[in-house]
Amino acid sequence: MPQPSDANIHGDVFGGWIMSQADIAASVPAARRANGRVVTVAVNAFTFKHPVFVGDLVSFYAQIVKTGKTSVTVFVEVYAERQHMQSDVVKVTEATFTYVATDDTRRPSPLPVI
Repeated sequence: MPQPSDANIHGDVFGGWIMSQADIAASVPAARRANGRVVTVAVNAFTFKHPVFVGDLVSFYAQIVKTGKTSVTVFVEVYAERQHMQSDVVKVTEATFTYVATDDTRRPSPLPVI
């Protein structure tokens, strides 16, 4: 749930806050697939469809859409449940991130075979 410090004077949440939270959400399935450390190497797409307001309950849903030798691409959908209107849920953002698995020396590392 975004706080007043995450918004401008009109109560609109900063896009950077949403981007940060989406990056965190997308990194979870990427790190699970890599069985360890990943780093963000690209934000392939980011579309803001509707604003997010202070007081909205924001949910992030992430799924892997592609894997490579060392990379994982994750699609994220973001929904906001509007304050005091539980039946009003709006898709506010969608994004695609690419991560690279890295080893302890922060060099690219092959994804584990599944």
